[in-house]
Amino acid sequence: MPNAMRVDRRHFLKVGTGAAAGLAAARAVAAPSRTPNGLDASLFGLRPGSPDDQSRALQRAVDDTARTRTPLAMAPGVYRVGNIKLPSGTRIVGARGATRLMLAEGSSLFTTQGTEHVTLSGLDLDGQHRRPSERRGLIHAEQASQLRIVDCEITDAGGTAIHCVAVSGEIIDSVLTDNADVAIHSIDARELLIARNTISHAGNNGIQVWRSGPGPDGTIVADNRIEGIENRSGGSGQYGNAINVYLAHNVIVRGNQIRNCAFSAVRGNAASNIAITGNIITQVGEVALYAEFGFEGAMIANNTVDQAAIGIAVTNFNEGGRLGVVQGNLIRNLTGRRPAGTDPNDGAGIGIAVEADTAVTGNVVESAPFAGIVLGFGRFLRDVAATGNVVRRANIGIAVSVTNGAGSALIANNVISEFIRGAIMGMDHRAVVGDDLGKGGAEKYANLTISGNRAR
Repeated sequence: MPNAMRVDRRHFLKVGTGAAAGLAAARAVAAPSRTPNGLDASLFGLRPGSPDDQSRALQRAVDDTARTRTPLAMAPGVYRVGNIKLPSGTRIVGARGATRLMLAEGSSLFTTQGTEHVTLSGLDLDGQHRRPSERRGLIHAEQASQLRIVDCEITDAGGTAIHCVAVSGEIIDSVLTDNADVAIHSIDARELLIARNTISHAGNNGIQVWRSGPGPDGTIVADNRIEGIENRSGGSGQYGNAINVYLAHNVIVRGNQIRNCAFSAVRGNAASNIAITGNIITQVGEVALYAEFGFEGAMIANNTVDQAAIGIAVTNFNEGGRLGVVQGNLIRNLTGRRPAGTDPNDGAGIGIAVEADTAVTGNVVESAPFAGIVLGFGRFLRDVAATGNVVRRANIGIAVSVTNGAGSALIANNVISEFIRGAIMGMDHRAVVGDDLGKGGAEKYANLTISGNRAR
């Protein structure tokens, strides 16, 4: 019995070594199939640098990996592809700055519809200036939940770079350059995050947050850098804006750095409960920060504006625009010029202009060719307070409507210095009425309360 239990050690080692060698060989064969980022795209026949259209190979790779929610890793190099459909669970990962996908056919490079958890990461996408079909983008997403576009670079889209319809998720840490129409367009979003992107040289608008009808949106546009926004399609302000919010309620626009835009840095059109806070804006052609038309509720606070035709406007009471707070903003170096194609008589060189149910408090305005602060326009003035502001170097410090039918305004405890025409002047539309109300005479206007201001 003891002899039956003996094992030849040399035979054991030989068998063991053979098994180990077999395992090592198997690993060596399997190694190319997986990278640290996921399944290697070369397994599906994708070849970086090939001059051929590789759309079929990429579509096969996307379909196979999405079924198992496995990331698809694309090696550095150039791939010519187009019209790729992204099913739920797609995750394509490239080498940031090195994996370049050039649009070979169609109007969209990637399309996803009715999906969830689609991710594009570390990809450089080149639209080749191809003009897309109407209302499509180089990346086109509809009814997509938890879409993620991160660390991508998108250039030379012939229209819109990223077009989203009813999408939730995030577009973050990406670079969008030289796109013919809009860099990022979202319509009917479901609490989308657009953050920490760099956008330059868009043909019409940088970021559009729109809805097909008025309603809650909840998009956050934060910490982006936006510059060089043109106005190729013309109009009087629909285009040429860094950030354009239309009919979308409850949108936050904060901490963005914006420069060199044909029209506005942030333009909210019928956008209720919009919060525009902590942005830094330089060199814009029209109103830097705008709440216009049929909105209710605009918080515009703690922004810096340097060089604009008008710093901040909360207007269009005639269209239902009302209810705002304009607080703690620094506005300087107003130009007094408006973009070509707009009414040259429509006020320019104004620091802050408001009309209805709005508090203007704690702002500093310097160098305003027309007026530091304008309260109301004609009879469109109601329940406005301008308190605790500092206005320096203005033609008129504070201008207030005294037209028949104008509502009430409180002007108190402001500091106004180095003005030319007057510290506080009554206005009938664009015409100055009477003498400086800062020196007295306000009692003849029942709609005004003026007290405690210091003028020199």
